[in-house]
Amino acid sequence: MPIKPKTSNWHLPAWLGVALIGATLVFSPGAEARSKRRAKPVTPEIAEKRADLKELRDRIEALRKELAANEGQRSHASDQLRASEREISKLQRELNDLAAEREDLRSTLNKLNRQSENLGKTLIQQQSRLEQLIYRQYLRGAPDTLQLLLNGDDPNQLARDLYYLAAIAKARTVLLAEIRDTLAQKKALAEETREEAAELAEIEAEQKERHAELKHQRQQRQAVLAEVTSRISQQRKAIGNLQQDEKRLTQLVDRLSKLLAARAASRPKVKPKATETGIASREPASGKAVEIDNAHVPSESSGAFARLKGNLRLPLKGTVSGRFGAGREGGGVWKGLFIRAGSGSEVKAIANGRIVFAEWMRSFGNLLIIDHGDAYLSIYGNNETLLKQVGDDVKGGETVARVGNSGGNAESGLYFELRHQGQPVDPMKWASLK
Repeated sequence: MPIKPKTSNWHLPAWLGVALIGATLVFSPGAEARSKRRAKPVTPEIAEKRADLKELRDRIEALRKELAANEGQRSHASDQLRASEREISKLQRELNDLAAEREDLRSTLNKLNRQSENLGKTLIQQQSRLEQLIYRQYLRGAPDTLQLLLNGDDPNQLARDLYYLAAIAKARTVLLAEIRDTLAQKKALAEETREEAAELAEIEAEQKERHAELKHQRQQRQAVLAEVTSRISQQRKAIGNLQQDEKRLTQLVDRLSKLLAARAASRPKVKPKATETGIASREPASGKAVEIDNAHVPSESSGAFARLKGNLRLPLKGTVSGRFGAGREGGGVWKGLFIRAGSGSEVKAIANGRIVFAEWMRSFGNLLIIDHGDAYLSIYGNNETLLKQVGDDVKGGETVARVGNSGGNAESGLYFELRHQGQPVDPMKWASLK
């Protein structure tokens, strides 16, 4: 059974179709001929009422055609909205990835800074050692090798002096090389840090710019969709009012025709009434949605899903404004819950499972479905962002999406269903709000 909390594509109601067909049959040429044989006298009053009835039917037909055209506009706007919202979800997922990458980069930068500090300390130590070598050489007068040979001093002392000079020269050369290497490393680290930070800032700025642009487009398309929806709603109401007028006129014409036929005939002939099945409008079972505050979110769960009945937490904190089995505006009943919450609120998985659907769907917007095993599914609709993809394993309490009003919803919140073997079940019988 397809899940369908609300229907974007509105079709001519069954009762209106039946009424129009019935009216057509009643006033077809054959029907008029039979009526004339039964009741030949046609007063000006009856003729006037029939003319009014025909005018009403013409108006209904014109409205029906206009409504069909507007439904096409709504469908086109809905398709545009779908593409925009899917792209926004993708971009926000990329922004989340960028945020994680930024955190990694910050960690790397901190590591580079620590390395730079260590290199700075090493450089200070190397410079200090070099100063000591130079100072010691200065104290000894710093004679060169040729002068020592020409002095003709004791050969043993000469050998010691030459060795000392060679050692100092070698140590100084090594220290200078180490200092140059340290300075080069510091320079490379600084350059690497600047490049990575600049690249990340550029990517993030570009993504945010595209996100802002797409969000603006979505707002414009939602405005178009809202305008078309409002116009369709007004036309539905107008058709309903006209249909009631048509019904009253049809009943009046029937009564008058029967009365005149009874007077003209020796034996009254009962004229069959046109079937009006389904014309009466049905009010929702509950005119006002029951509201329940939910102040808890799920935590990690384990074991068979069926054993969690009565202990599950709803997917997010919010107000339950649409309840399972209650009548909903526009007809039909709720097959799940609608939980009002602020845009961007975290949506949690109610239990361990695997993502089996993560895609945009008409009326549901960005939709996520989790398989919990044993033919149990949880469904999360109207999200602004899907943070998981098909095949991802999730734990109870893990954030899987963010609240929005995708799919053309006027109100921000989450549509949530539980299903077992394809059939919807009441989530409130599984949930614990304590």
